[in-house]
Amino acid sequence: MIERVYERASTASLLDRIIVATDDVRIAQAVQKIGAEVRMTSPLHNSGTERVAEVALEITTPLIINIQGDEPLIKGQMIDELVLALQDESIPMVSLTARVQNLKLIHDPNIVKVVIDKDGFALYFSRSPLPSHTSGYFLQHIGIYGYQRNFLLKFTKLEPSRLEKAEKLEQLRALEHGYRIKMIETQSQTLSIDTPQDIIRAEEFLKKEAND
Repeated sequence: MIERVYERASTASLLDRIIVATDDVRIAQAVQKIGAEVRMTSPLHNSGTERVAEVALEITTPLIINIQGDEPLIKGQMIDELVLALQDESIPMVSLTARVQNLKLIHDPNIVKVVIDKDGFALYFSRSPLPSHTSGYFLQHIGIYGYQRNFLLKFTKLEPSRLEKAEKLEQLRALEHGYRIKMIETQSQTLSIDTPQDIIRAEEFLKKEAND
């Protein structure tokens, strides 16, 4: 899984470095075998964002992209879209969204939904149907984030918020503390691996992609 995510992230044209951050020696050894740069981090982090922030303390690049290790369908173009959006220094945090026309999926709590304002900034994220009544499509949140480095370091020091705890979605911490998240709509499909069934779905997608 990690190897596939790393290989696909390597197709991005706007990344200077790709660093695998982990507290698991087994993961570190596996990615070293494929020639990836790795950093061992504290085992006490509560989230991947905190882990990324620890690594960000060691480097000076102004922009940080947090690529989840459970996104085997990620494309380099998706990452580049985040980097381009962060060229506007007034935007502290960016993420991706995609339209989903299969409205049955809006009830799946493993698919995070997002609603945005007219300028493309997130209003709210939820595991519940959002909006509660919709037609045509809903917006799925894709859990890949981009940060201004200074904001990332500040974000991890903010107190976890009430809605973040209720939804189990740490991006809500930013909204509750008054920071905006720019959502970039991508045309690319993705699938995070949250359940065993997701692995089967991802394998089917990759087979189809290879045959197209």
